[in-house]
Amino acid sequence: MDELNIVLVVTEIILVAALIYYFVTENKRRVENQRRDQEELQRRQDLLNKEVEAQRKSLVVEAREEALRLKGELEAEEREQRAELQRLERRLSQREEALERRVETIEAREGGIASREKELAEALEESRQVYAKGQAALEKVAGLTAEEAKAQLLRNIEDEVQRDAAKLIRETEERAKADADRIARKIVTLAIQRCAVDTVSESTVSVVPLPTDDMKGRIIGREGRNIRAFETMTGVDLIIDDTPEAVVLSAFDPVRREIARLALNALVADGRIHPGRIEETIERARAEVETKVRDAGESAVMAAGVTGLHPELTRVLGKLRYRSSYGQNVLDHSVEMAHLAGALAAELGANVQLAKRSALLHDIGKAVDFETEGAHHHISMDLARRYGEPEEVIHAIGAHHDEIEPETVEAMLVRIADALSAARPGARRENLEAYIKRLTQLEAIADSFEGVEKAYAVQAGREVRIMVRPTVVDDVKATTLAREVSRCIEEQMQYPGQIKVTVIRETRAVEFAK
Repeated sequence: MDELNIVLVVTEIILVAALIYYFVTENKRRVENQRRDQEELQRRQDLLNKEVEAQRKSLVVEAREEALRLKGELEAEEREQRAELQRLERRLSQREEALERRVETIEAREGGIASREKELAEALEESRQVYAKGQAALEKVAGLTAEEAKAQLLRNIEDEVQRDAAKLIRETEERAKADADRIARKIVTLAIQRCAVDTVSESTVSVVPLPTDDMKGRIIGREGRNIRAFETMTGVDLIIDDTPEAVVLSAFDPVRREIARLALNALVADGRIHPGRIEETIERARAEVETKVRDAGESAVMAAGVTGLHPELTRVLGKLRYRSSYGQNVLDHSVEMAHLAGALAAELGANVQLAKRSALLHDIGKAVDFETEGAHHHISMDLARRYGEPEEVIHAIGAHHDEIEPETVEAMLVRIADALSAARPGARRENLEAYIKRLTQLEAIADSFEGVEKAYAVQAGREVRIMVRPTVVDDVKATTLAREVSRCIEEQMQYPGQIKVTVIRETRAVEFAK
């Protein structure tokens, strides 16, 4: 029994000792782990402090660089503004000096004029006295008074004039007999020409009907993006006002206006209106109009009975389908003139085919006069010469205006047929040509700058919109370009009011999902 108790006591002692050893060992391990955790935490804290310090230094460097860049930009802008102010000051100074010189010149001229008037008055009085003395001396030498000398001189001149008139009448009769046939034809054509009547009318707008007024908002688009895209791609001004269920397309180029009309009708019918859809629709409308132009040119050539015309000349002729001049379609007017000129040539025994060909092509320059400077009859002559038309045709085309005198019967017949077709009044012709020339000059000035891709004159010449290549012209240069174009317009053109210059820079990224 004592041995059992001893064993139990020893066992308890051993267990207690084991427990004590376990707790001591576990406490040491826990203390060691805490120490390692603290070291790891301290190491991470050090790394974090180093990273924060590196980021702080990087931000400081970037902030300094950004500050230097902004400072440089501000200094450059300030230098540019200072240079602009200096240019304006120099210009004002030059104008003041010019005005002062002009005032001095005018004052000097006034003084010279006064002295000159006095000298002239004295010279006039002296010449009157000399004339009176000379007249008295002549009367004394001739033994005739002034009235008697006048009467004798008039009798001598009358006899001489009668002899010259008789001689001139004989020569005129001889020339008339020799050229009787030519003179008779000219007299007949001149008599026909006096019967011509002119009318006045001109249109540069097209009206597109809408199913509802709600469609106007969809055409404009969010923040006006749809209408801006449409006007930029077509070069046509889209006018949306209070007119119920209708919008107006305005442009001086009838082909652009027709493309815009077809595209807008298609967009309204489809209902899906956004910039991508607008671009696709305009491209289809452009292809459709090109096909119609070629068909119209071929139909006009066949209707006029003209053969052997150059294909490109036929295509340009087809553009006249969309051009109206003073209330008359120019293509119909040209075909009608071909029939009139041919009929007159047949009656007078002239060259029928030459008259028809010249009449059909006489206004072909109106198809491209928006793209080329000069009067339309000179442009027509250049086109005919470029595509191999005979010189007789070229002369007849140019002579249908008073600027070139007709040298052949066919040229006179073309002028007569033009007047008979009632297509050209003289009262408003110069105003219309000046308007078109101003719009063409606006686009030419904008196209002359580097980086310009397209330029359109819109708003009846009150605005020019310039599309630039984004790889050549950046945002800063776009502002400079607008200022340079406006300054160039001020220096080279005369115009009422003001002209708005808008530079449009657009970058697109296109990819296809396959």
